[in-house]
Amino acid sequence: MMSSTVGAVKEAYIALTGETVKAADLAKDTVDLGNPPSKGMTTDHGVYVSDTDNWLKAADGRGSGPSLLEDQIAREKIMRFDHERIPERVVHARGTGAHGYFKVFDNRASKYTFAPVLTDPSRITPTFVRFSTVQSSRGGADTARDVRGFATKFYTEEGNWDIVGNNIPVFFIQDAIKFPDVVHAVKPEPQNEVPQGQSAHNNFWDFAGLTPETAHMVTWIMSDRAIPRSFRMMQGFGVNTFTLVNAQGKRSFVKFHWIPELGVHSLLWDEALKISGQDP
Repeated sequence: MMSSTVGAVKEAYIALTGETVKAADLAKDTVDLGNPPSKGMTTDHGVYVSDTDNWLKAADGRGSGPSLLEDQIAREKIMRFDHERIPERVVHARGTGAHGYFKVFDNRASKYTFAPVLTDPSRITPTFVRFSTVQSSRGGADTARDVRGFATKFYTEEGNWDIVGNNIPVFFIQDAIKFPDVVHAVKPEPQNEVPQGQSAHNNFWDFAGLTPETAHMVTWIMSDRAIPRSFRMMQGFGVNTFTLVNAQGKRSFVKFHWIPELGVHSLLWDEALKISGQDP
């Protein structure tokens, strides 16, 4: 009898106010931050929140009850905590970033494209560049004999544009299905985590010997190009081939190369070894 009476009261309240008893109870402890608030925290979706110290609970006037999974603010807070320890990336873990800008000084590229970022001399485009080693972990030395990543992001008015590149114009493999294999070949042994210094170990050379297409890349790796003296003194070669379209609708296949004004200069091998020991 009591439960049916309570149910009838709730239904009458909903009919009169358009809200539930639960929502009304929650409203008593909700802080209005304004619309829009001048300051305050938000969820990952940009919704302003007034309280991140109390989990929504099922409770009555006699005390606090169990926590409710419907509290998405609390669940989001715990989820973010669980993901704070992000493992390092498989390759290109150690990197150095630089902010700058990109500007063209004439419109000669209009022969191939009508994109303003490449044809409008008056436009200044903010950019971010990340240089990196490939094989090394994030605690590795900057002077290791290794490929160097050269990735550029353009923040254009039309949207973000990325040129992913390396400082060597060729690669170990032709078929992407072998990518996990070449990474496994240059990474530490999984059973003992012994570092595989600069590809000088059996796993890598087994892979190279069984995959003849690596010969060209190995030749580059064993040259001075694999130990650049500075990020300002190495070339960059875009990995992807882009299709550019000009104002007449003509298509062209292009790749982008970065050429340093200071020229290409490398460390001596003895210099690289000494620096990696004293100031890695």
